[in-house]
Amino acid sequence: MAMSVTPVLVEIPHGTAAYERTVALRDAVLRRPLGLAFTREELDAESASHHLAALAGDAETVLGCLVLEPLSAAVVKMRQVAVAPEQQRRGLGTALVAFAERFARAHGYGEIVLHAREHMAAFYDRLGYQRTGARFIEVTLPHVAMRKRLASDS
Repeated sequence: MAMSVTPVLVEIPHGTAAYERTVALRDAVLRRPLGLAFTREELDAESASHHLAALAGDAETVLGCLVLEPLSAAVVKMRQVAVAPEQQRRGLGTALVAFAERFARAHGYGEIVLHAREHMAAFYDRLGYQRTGARFIEVTLPHVAMRKRLASDS
């Protein structure tokens, strides 16, 4: 399916009003359904991460978002990928992950790792991510560790 809205893909500074809107989306899509909530400490710990978002044309509405957490100079961990329910299955998640890959490569990272919720692993399989271990439980759900080496621009 084609996206119903052409998103603006941007990095959002931590601690801004736009960042708080990404947190609200992540909370609604990823945390509240599990009966979980973010702590201030968890959010403060994200200050060194890159926060990427897909915004509607009004530049206010967050359609999707994710966090890239640097693990080393070469590896970044993709976390907290969330797409607004009304935008799911329309290509937005694919566009957001592709943007994250370009962003990571442009910032010198050669690899992205992630913990995919088991029911989402096929999505990452289609995007070229490889499963790297046995299933495990994280935030009360089965997950799979995955990784993707990023092609260089040269």
